Amino acid sequence: MNRLLLVEDDDSLALAIEFTLKDEGYEVIRAATVAESKSAYETEQFDLLILDVNLPDGSGYELCKYVRTKSNVPIMFLTALDDEVNIVLGLEIGGDDYITKPFGVREFLSRVKALLRRNSRPAAEGGKLKSGNILVDIITAVVKKDEKDIVLTAQEYRLLLIFMSKPHVLMKRDEILKELTEGAEAFFDENTLSVYIKRIREKIEDNPKEPEYIVTQRGLGYKWNKDVAKDGR
Repeated sequence: MNRLLLVEDDDSLALAIEFTLKDEGYEVIRAATVAESKSAYETEQFDLLILDVNLPDGSGYELCKYVRTKSNVPIMFLTALDDEVNIVLGLEIGGDDYITKPFGVREFLSRVKALLRRNSRPAAEGGKLKSGNILVDIITAVVKKDEKDIVLTAQEYRLLLIFMSKPHVLMKRDEILKELTEGAEAFFDENTLSVYIKRIREKIEDNPKEPEYIVTQRGLGYKWNKDVAKDGR
């Protein structure tokens, strides 16, 4: 059974979300403040965090930053702030997805299931992939650059494997999104994909503004621009 941490200070909304999630078979731990959330996170193991942005003693962004220093557990933001700046901020600091209030139950559950699925299922068979100074051990999901570990979220890791599995192949944005969501109904837009790619570039590129690995073909899509050797050879 998947265990979820729900952080929401609106009691009526939190109760409704909790009921919906439990009805789907999830175990749910609730918190209403940043302090309560940190305490729960330190004492329990979670498969997904669902964070409201505005909290009485801080913000979900602050909590996300805290968690990302310790874990790559998937994080979804619940926010009434649907402007692009706030959405991009949530993704750039390590969030995996967001949904704006008010939202439908079907869409919410689809997003939850997608995040849990992508975090638990390997995106490729075992072995190692090596490209330039980037090494990916698919069995352990460890990514290294120049022998130093790179910390990726579940979404970033999956997207990296999508690119490395098709070196020198131009991929359109909709094709990438389809693979990222495993053919399920996608709620991500192209802006979200751009943020994910920006985050990966910041972690693997020597100069993210002049990328050598993930390059943009303006108006067409993206491609992994280096050879990839399987099994590290």
